[in-house]
Amino acid sequence: MHVSSPENCDVDILENGRTIKDVIDSKITELGSMDNEEPFYVANLDSVYKRHLRWLTNLPRVKPFYAVKCNNTAAVLRMMSALDTGFDCASKGEIQMALSLGASPDKIIYAHTTKPPSHIKYACAHGVDMMTFDSEDELLKMSRCHAKAKLVLRIAVDDSKSLLKLSSKFGARLVSVGKLLERAAELGLEVIGVSFHVGSGCTGGSTFKQAIADARRVFDINLLGFQMRLLDIGGGFSAIGDFQEKFEEFSEVINGALDEFFPPDSGVQIIAEPGRYYVESAFTLAANVIAKRVVIDDMDEHSDGEENSPGRMMMYYLNDGVFGSLSCIIFDPAHSNYEPYLHRVAESSERRYRSVIWGPTCDSSDKVIDNYWIPELRVGDWLLIDNMGAYSVSATSDFNSFERAHIYPVVTAETWHLLKTRERNARSCQRKGGACGWQSSTRNYEGKICLVRSRSSHLATP
Repeated sequence: MHVSSPENCDVDILENGRTIKDVIDSKITELGSMDNEEPFYVANLDSVYKRHLRWLTNLPRVKPFYAVKCNNTAAVLRMMSALDTGFDCASKGEIQMALSLGASPDKIIYAHTTKPPSHIKYACAHGVDMMTFDSEDELLKMSRCHAKAKLVLRIAVDDSKSLLKLSSKFGARLVSVGKLLERAAELGLEVIGVSFHVGSGCTGGSTFKQAIADARRVFDINLLGFQMRLLDIGGGFSAIGDFQEKFEEFSEVINGALDEFFPPDSGVQIIAEPGRYYVESAFTLAANVIAKRVVIDDMDEHSDGEENSPGRMMMYYLNDGVFGSLSCIIFDPAHSNYEPYLHRVAESSERRYRSVIWGPTCDSSDKVIDNYWIPELRVGDWLLIDNMGAYSVSATSDFNSFERAHIYPVVTAETWHLLKTRERNARSCQRKGGACGWQSSTRNYEGKICLVRSRSSHLATP
């Protein structure tokens, strides 16, 4: 069953026992019948929904503002809107995306400390007031472009235990906080809180505790009467691979630190900017082997120059690579859990060869994986790569004009019907004048639910 979102994004409803594997199989068969071998994703929206429930269970005080930069797929953004999250936006374009979903401007944080003046003016014109800063120059820019902004001071924190570090580029040092707050007061600007980001792929839970303690110091430094009421603990959360169990471990540390430094009766709202956490495991990429080359290693002492010799190395060329969906190989050190595997079933007796897998472009840096031991592939074979939801779709280019991977969102009938039920409950709550927004438990949570619009049921956008 297919339904369409308001953005005309088809969503496949999995019914009668159909699985993600069934969808991948049928898409490969369908593309083959059309002589089309373009790459594609299958996006499992159930995974996104389950991650949300896991977040509510483990971080009940922390409202997520989804990081649009991580994956700006229409179906993902619609799902996040349906779950009543906020949105972390880094540009005018991302703000436009969030607003187009019907997101309230007060549920958007413009979380970039170096903003073009025209983008600030756009945010101002559309009621997006909450935004970050970390320098005096940015304060001057705000005073000219958005004097009524609600500013969040981003501080640099220890990110030495993270795979992807950010504090070398963003964040004010604690020693400069007093001067920045003083300058904000001189300019008549309003500072409402503090933000930080420990980096992606953080391996030490104590890093979060120290960062929250540092944020508390900033609140205490505030001697100028700012009504500081917001703490943004940033993003970088993960829950795959080595981080599968760490999310609960880190959540326990975060909750303890929040209770110590920002107890519930402090009046401080806690938000975060998760992106990777929600979508990393939801996307599977399917790429086609479009070319093949056998290389005889004449430096191998066992090589006899024949193609079946031990010195034979295989080179395969996919229709997607580092200039497309796999740019994360180069730019995202926190993305280490990718491993292509063959879609068709290989015989256990098949010999494995040392292989290199390349992307399709003319650039020799377009290498997907090296020294990879796999059975011999054929042109037309499909390779699958799991955990491809983070910083893949949103970071692709059109280099050499190769097609970007198409996206096929799917959701189970169970989750689909649950979402529709919650939408009805939310609308009923709104009609009665009740509070239908963010709640701190899964039992009471009733967000605005409108993932997709069925042609038969005509679900409307909230």
